[in-house]
Parts: sequence; C-alpha cells; structure tokens
Amino acid sequence: MAVDQRAIDPITLEIQWQRLIAIMDEVDNAVVRTSFSTIVGESRDFAVIMTDHRGASLCQSSFSPPNFCVVLPRTSRHVLARFPVETLREGDVLITNDAWLGTGHLPDYVVLTPIFWMGKVVAFTGIVAHLADVGGHAGDIEAVDVFMEGLRLTPCKLYEAGQENQLLFEIIGNNCRMPELVLGDLRAIAGAAAMAARRVHEFMEDYGLNDLVELSETIHNRSEEAIRARIAELPDGVYEFGLDIDGYIDPVHLHATITISGSDVYVDYTGSSPQTRKAAINCTFNTTFASTMYPFKCALVPDIPNNEGLFRPIHVSAPAGCILNCTFPAPVKARAKTTNNMNQVLFGALWSIFGDHAQAGSGSIWPFKFFGEEPGYGRFGVHCLPHGGRGAMHNLDGMVPIAFPHNSAVTPSEILELRAPILIEQKALRPDSAGPGRRRGGLGQEIVVRSIATNPMTMLLRPDKMFFNPPGLGGGQPGAVGHVFVNGEEITRFPALQFNPGDELRLLMPGGGGFGPVEQREPELIVRDLSLAYITPEAAARDYGYTVVDTSPEAHNAAEG
Repeated sequence: MAVDQRAIDPITLEIQWQRLIAIMDEVDNAVVRTSFSTIVGESRDFAVIMTDHRGASLCQSSFSPPNFCVVLPRTSRHVLARFPVETLREGDVLITNDAWLGTGHLPDYVVLTPIFWMGKVVAFTGIVAHLADVGGHAGDIEAVDVFMEGLRLTPCKLYEAGQENQLLFEIIGNNCRMPELVLGDLRAIAGAAAMAARRVHEFMEDYGLNDLVELSETIHNRSEEAIRARIAELPDGVYEFGLDIDGYIDPVHLHATITISGSDVYVDYTGSSPQTRKAAINCTFNTTFASTMYPFKCALVPDIPNNEGLFRPIHVSAPAGCILNCTFPAPVKARAKTTNNMNQVLFGALWSIFGDHAQAGSGSIWPFKFFGEEPGYGRFGVHCLPHGGRGAMHNLDGMVPIAFPHNSAVTPSEILELRAPILIEQKALRPDSAGPGRRRGGLGQEIVVRSIATNPMTMLLRPDKMFFNPPGLGGGQPGAVGHVFVNGEEITRFPALQFNPGDELRLLMPGGGGFGPVEQREPELIVRDLSLAYITPEAAARDYGYTVVDTSPEAHNAAEG
C-alpha cells in the first residue's frame, strides 16, 4: 500500500488542531465577556464552532454544548445553499433561527461568518446562541404551533460587507421583549467572529498555508477511522429499548432500535410517540440527530475533539410526524424536555456493550426565567439552567447537580439577584433523592426563590421527571422524581405564571438513577454517604438494609443499664 507523502504527520496534526481549538476557546471567552444576557454570558447556552470552506465542522470551543456542535454543519449547508460561498464578501454575517434548519427551536440563532484568506473563503466561524427572547406568546411549554413561539428567520444576512442590515436588526428588535439584550448579544457574537478571522489569518501565516483543505480532510478522515475502529469492536446485532417519559399532559414513549453492522451503526426511532399539539415538546430531525450522536461519541471516542468526521458511521432515521421528527409547523420551543431523555434510550439499549461509559438516567435540566418591569431594575429578564443529579456509571457514583447532556452553567445567585427583584433563599442538595445501586446516583437539589418586587412579574418554568423516575441501569434503582411548589401548593402545569410580590417558588429536583445491584454496594460507601448526609439512616435501612449503630455514650450506658 502506497504511503501518502502529503499526509499530515500526527505531531503536526495535533499542534495545528489544538491551536484551532484554542482560537475557538478565545472566541468563546470573548462572547462571554461582551454578551448582554444571562442566558449567554452566565448560563453559557451557546457554542463556538469552526468549519471548513464547505461548512463541515473541524473543532469547537471546550465549553460548547454538543447538540449545537452536531447541528451546526447541517445548518451551514442550508445557509450556504441560499448564499453560495462564491457570492460571499468579507464582512458578511449569515443568520437563521429556523427550527427545522437549525437546532430545533426559535431561541437558538445560528450565526455563520466566512473567513477569507488570499481572496477566498477558507473556513467559517459558527456561533449558535440561545437568545433572551424571540417574541411570541409569553409561555414556554404550552403552544399548538410554531407560529405562537416567535419570530422565525429563514437564512439571511445580518451584516453585509461589514455593515449592519438595519432592516433586519429592526425586525428582530421590534419582535422581542428585550431588544437591548437580544441585539446586544448578536453584536457581541459578530464581534467575536471577526476576532476569530484575525486569529485564523495568523494561523495561516504561521504555517504558510493557502487553504485548510488538507488539514480538514485529515481531521475528518482520521476521526472517521478512529470511531469506525471502535464500532467494529462492538458485537454485531440488533439492540432495542423503549422508555416512557413525562411528556406534558400526556406521557411520551421513546423507542430505539439500534443495528450494529461492521463499522456502521443504524438508529431507528420507529415506535416513538406521534408529535403533539398539546405541548411544545416536539423535536425536529436535526435535534434528534444531534442527541443521537452524543452517547456514541462520548462512549466510543471520548478523547477525540468533536468534528463532523465522527458522525459519518452513525445513521439516524425517525418516521416523519413522530415526536422525534416533527413536521412543520409543530410547536418545538420546549423540545429539550424530550431530547434530554434520548441518551437514556440509547444507554438502555447498549449499556451492556458500552461498559464503563454507559450512564443511568439523570435528573435533567429545569430551566426557569423571570421577566417584567420594576423600579430600580427597569425592564429585566433573567434565566437560570439548574439540573438534577447525574446518573451513576459502572464504576462511578453519579455526580451532584451538573449539566448533562450539555455544557450549560448555572447563573450565579448573585447575578440573578442583581438583575431581577428576586431572592435566592436556598440552594441545597436533596437527601435521599439519588437512586440506590452498587454505584449510587447523583443527588438532586432544592432551590427556593422569593419575589422581592413591588409589581407582579412573569415566571417560566420547565421541569422534567415529575412523573417518570430517572431510570437505573444494570439492576440499579431509579432516582427520585421532582416536585414544584408555589406558595406551598404543588403544581404540575406550566403555562406562563404570574409571580406576585412575596411569592415563593420551591423546586425539588430529581436525583440520578443508580447502577448495579443495591446489595453490592460496599458498606464503607454507605457510611460515607451517611456522614455526608447524602442519605438518611431511614434510607440506608430501607434501600441498602444497613442499620446505623448508635455508638454514642448515652446509647452505651443505656445498653449497659
């Protein structure tokens, strides 16, 4: 077999690839530092991705959510079909938030900026960000179609040759509740992308490159080879799993049939529930595709930087009209309530062959948002993206509340209280919420928020796993379900809610599922959990059959007497 003398050697590839990732990290940091909203600057609900000249992803910033990174190349191809590469000029910035072309709901804007070198496009910077508002009805979950959910932009130019498209800025600003946050974030994104172009110019100059074609092909081909080799090690066969989840009003069934054949994987979601008009929990195919990639990438090639070459061997299908491939104009704004459960369907089918990388069910994200007007605050809007406990793995207890399956952060309490008339009265771990097992699930958390406003405000909340527990794996037990209380009264419906002065919101978020038989948990780990107050003595006895021995002097004296 002839050796390609032009192939990039591994050391050069690693150096150049890591430098591109470092550039994306610098852009990521610039977005955070120049953003206006809490959803971008504090929650980090955005991604920074570099693509080649065709829009195929090469790398991403270290904090980028995986869903955005997998979708971006697919969106890029739609955008570039509308604006072919040869028609672009330096300073152009392309944009869309179409749910079927983009990441699955309207708040996510996809911003694509060409990088020119020696007069031609050599790459693109793609930044996907969840913006503070897109208009539409005030709620989150309850909608009957996408027209209720806000402004939808087909691919268009936000900037033309470096100049703002004033009409488009006016349209976006006039169709949202917080234009200063939304337009400020868009300008921050465009500025960060311009910085990316300067850094890529330095990269090209330092390595004497005319284009990135060879580097791109090397990244994609070697990544594909690596994941194919790992897939080929898995036993061929058909694996199937179904899971019932909360949905909204009506439960939803997710079903996957996975066929492993040689170095290819075929995932078919036939058998999943049909799309619904009762709630905005439908998923476009793009977001289903992205949510499918995540478990395979993490389980098979966790150390390879994410890029489109890793997606090539994994083929996804879902019947049109099902909840995982909804047809226009289905409501989609709360689609994460469905997609955040997809990883568990795949792990449920494949945990026995994924080994140490399979994970039990997690407590999911519970986004909440407050907005309104108040003296001293003006017109305000804040977001927070807290999570329940993470599921256990084969050799690892579940983590306490941490983002999964994406990389968002939790807006600090101090920022929330600074920008909105609310008080975070409590944030604490929730004892006995974790699923028991040989490896215990992660604990959920309790959050208490009180209004200190003089005017009513609007509260949006999207809980999950209130009816169906986060499932365990391999004999592990499920985590505890969640609960929501407003002024002490439990609620289970979540349209836009009025949050009045003095009102209290209390969230009891789910714990992660356990992994492995409960009876195999080591006694010293049970004792440790008791000492940390992760479990109570009652739960130790009930779940593990472990009785706490009272060694206090009082107990000793009573026994002697």
